Amino acid sequence: MDQGAAPVGTRKSIQALENALQPTAFHRRVTILGSTGSIGTQTLDIVRSCPDKFSVVALAANGSNVELLAEQTHEFSPELVAIRDTARLETYREALRQRGVPEPPHIVAGEDGVVECARYGDADVVVTGLVGCAGLLPTVAAIKARKDIALANKETLIAGGPVVVPLVHEYGIHLTPADSEHSALFQCLQGAPDGALRRIILTASGGAFRDWDVSRLAHVTAADALKHPNWNMGPKITCDSATLMNKGLEVIEAHFLFGIDYDAIEIVIHPQSIIHSAVEFQDTSVLAQLGWPDMRLPLLYALSWPHRLRIETFRPLDLVQVGSLTFRAPDHDKYPCMLLAYAAGRRGGTMPAVLNAANEVAVELFLRNELDFMGIPAVIERTMQRHDTSDWKQTPTLDDLVAADAWARRTAREEAAKRPIYSAGANLETQKT
Repeated sequence: MDQGAAPVGTRKSIQALENALQPTAFHRRVTILGSTGSIGTQTLDIVRSCPDKFSVVALAANGSNVELLAEQTHEFSPELVAIRDTARLETYREALRQRGVPEPPHIVAGEDGVVECARYGDADVVVTGLVGCAGLLPTVAAIKARKDIALANKETLIAGGPVVVPLVHEYGIHLTPADSEHSALFQCLQGAPDGALRRIILTASGGAFRDWDVSRLAHVTAADALKHPNWNMGPKITCDSATLMNKGLEVIEAHFLFGIDYDAIEIVIHPQSIIHSAVEFQDTSVLAQLGWPDMRLPLLYALSWPHRLRIETFRPLDLVQVGSLTFRAPDHDKYPCMLLAYAAGRRGGTMPAVLNAANEVAVELFLRNELDFMGIPAVIERTMQRHDTSDWKQTPTLDDLVAADAWARRTAREEAAKRPIYSAGANLETQKT
C-alpha cells in the first residue's frame, strides 16, 4: 500500500479528515475580465462572501453597463479598471462622480487596456469571463505575465488552443476550468494516473428546445431561445445552449484541456443538470460530479483550487429532493451545430477558430432578429466550407488564428446576408459523434 495513503478507519485517515475540515489559510488577489457579465458578477459574489480569502486587484468590462462597473469599483476598490469600449470611458467617470466614488489609481481603455488589465500587478489569478474570442489575447497576455487562469471563456481554447496550451506549459502557470462541465471533469480526474482515462461524458441540459419537435425550430424567436430551463447565463451562451453549440464548443475545449481524442468524448442530454459531467476509466468505473446548477460552484473551485471552501449560502444537494436523474442521446437533426463542432475539432488547425467566429456572428444576428434560428448552423457550415477550400492552416501561429477569426467574421456576415436555412449534411468529413 502507498505509505501516503490513509485507509478508512485508521487514526491517520481520521486525522486527514479533520485536517480537511479545518479553515484553510490562504488569500488570493483576483483580476476579473468581464466583471459586469454573468461570470464576473457571480465571481464577485464569491469575493463578497469570502473577503478573507479573495480580494480584487483589477476589473475589465466591455463598457455596456458602466453604472454597474461604477458600483463594483466602489465596493471592491480595484487598483485598475479597463473599459473595452473607449467611447464609454467618460460615461464611467461620470458614474463615479455621481456616486462620490474616487477614481481608481489606473483607468485604461480599448483592447490594449483589457490586455494591460490581464497582466497587471501582483494578481494571483485572472478570471477570464469575457464573451467570445475577445478573451483570447488578454488570456495570452495573462499567461505570459505568469498569472494563473480561471478559465470561464471557452473560446480562448477553441480558437487559440494550438497556441494557448503550449504557452501554459512554457510559463508553468495553472489553468483551471471555471465552467461547470470542465470543472466537473477536472475534479473527477484529480489523482488519476496517466493512461487511466477511457472516455469523457459531457452532460447537456438540452437548452430551451430540448422538448420541442425539430419541425418547430424554423419559427422560434430570440425570446424563445433565451428561456433556459436550468441555468442563469448571458444571452450568447444561452443561445448556444439552445443550438447545442455550447456543448460542441466544450467538446473542443475538453480535447485541449485533457488531451483526449474526439472519438472518446460523448455528449448526453441530462435535463436535470445535476450531473455536470463524468469520466469513465479503463476498468469501466465512472466518476461523476454532482451539484445544483449554480455557476458559482465551479467558479469557487477554480479560484480556490486545490482547496475546498464552505460558503453558507450555497445550497447543499438533496438527492431525495432531486428524486430521479434521466438521460438521453442528443438528436442530431435538432442540434446540427454539435456535429459541426465535432467536424471542426477533428479538422483542427484554424478550423475551430473559424467555427467559433462564424457562430458568434450568427448568434449575434439571430438575437437581433436578422437571421432565422436554423440559419445559425447554415451560416457556420458555409463559412467552414469556404475556409476548408482556401486558407485552412494545420499548424497556426497566434497571428494566423487572429486572421482566421477576422476572415470568418466577414465571411459569416456575407453568408448571413443570403438568409440561408440549414439542410442536414455538411460537406465536411468526420462529423459523427
